[in-house]
Amino acid sequence: MGTHLPSWLASLRVPLFVSHRRLARLRRLPVAATGWALDSGGFSELSLFGAWQTTPAAYARAIVRCRDEIGSLEWAAPQDWMCEPPILAKTGRSVAFHQAATVASVLDLRASVGSLVIPVLQGWQLADYVACAERYRAAGIDLTGEPLVGLGSVCRRQGTSTIAVIVAELAGYGLRLHGFGIKIQGLGAYARHLTSADSLAWSYNARRQPPLPGCPHRSCANCARWALAWRDRLLRRAATQQLALTDLATGWDAA
Repeated sequence: MGTHLPSWLASLRVPLFVSHRRLARLRRLPVAATGWALDSGGFSELSLFGAWQTTPAAYARAIVRCRDEIGSLEWAAPQDWMCEPPILAKTGRSVAFHQAATVASVLDLRASVGSLVIPVLQGWQLADYVACAERYRAAGIDLTGEPLVGLGSVCRRQGTSTIAVIVAELAGYGLRLHGFGIKIQGLGAYARHLTSADSLAWSYNARRQPPLPGCPHRSCANCARWALAWRDRLLRRAATQQLALTDLATGWDAA
């Protein structure tokens, strides 16, 4: 569950996805109640500035600080370069440049902090993601041996048939994929091909709905009660869809 509220790390016992940009503001970091993952804040930096403002050394220090002070850090995203057309227009660079820079970030950060940093595939078309995987192979990283591989540049088009094909194809190569910013529509289409996913959609949804009964605030956009209820509904829905797919596959096998 994505959150813009770092204090939830200490109070909630569900896996959280928290941005470095939020944590970097804090003098004292919370101590995590359970496992969590670190978002590098790449989309914000590239969309605002057209290039990374946080240096690799500074981000590596931030990862170590989070690991040591917050604890229970399961993985961290690299300083990857998204490939959405608006981001490419902002940076003025090509997909190939963004891919090379992403692979370089993984190599650089792993030299400093080790395998806490996961590789992320970037691209726009299926051929782009395959080419990015080849870049990792050429750099000595076998993605099929990685516990988790991030899939970038999908969150704003996740419900499209294009993304469903990309996810299924990459999962078919034996990659254990993490989907960034995957909402209900995306999970309904290809959750069975993902190992994990994150989303902050609960807050967007809460801003457009009345608060829960008993909540004193005008909006539940910062409400842990709303977020946890949203997460529970999403997991139940995903489990139901997965069961339906399993039953369907069993029927095909029997036929």
